[in-house]
Amino acid sequence: MDFAASRRAGPEDALAVADVLIRSRRAAVGAVPPAVHSDAEVREWISAVVIPEREVWLMEDADGRPLAVLVLDDGWVDQLYVDPAVTGRGLGSRLIDLAKSRRPAGLQLWTFASNTGAQRFYLRHGFSVAETTDGSGNEEKAPDIRFVWPAP
Repeated sequence: MDFAASRRAGPEDALAVADVLIRSRRAAVGAVPPAVHSDAEVREWISAVVIPEREVWLMEDADGRPLAVLVLDDGWVDQLYVDPAVTGRGLGSRLIDLAKSRRPAGLQLWTFASNTGAQRFYLRHGFSVAETTDGSGNEEKAPDIRFVWPAP
């Protein structure tokens, strides 16, 4: 696959970032609970909150089509989504390596307990389970797992 390097996303990328998240979540229903927000709400949140307040990285193909998104919020991997058409090609691994390089003191993240693929991915990348919950603390009310990657 021919794709460009990751780059910081700016306000002009809000729609592309939101669309990767929306497509990825939609394709993952079953492994993750259905979205609790409309597409319009997701687009507004990305534009008004995520892009201005968090560190957002966008990976595109050589033609500028968005393929994958990483959102860092302090020491958290807030979002990591790969377009369903290009999963399994190393894009997520490249983004998690970028996250580690940007946060060498360590990272943490949440994933749903039902998302066994994500769990395998994070374990393979050196994360370990720090906590499990019944989901009462998330919007979807679905059991989740907090993973941590300690500084080497």
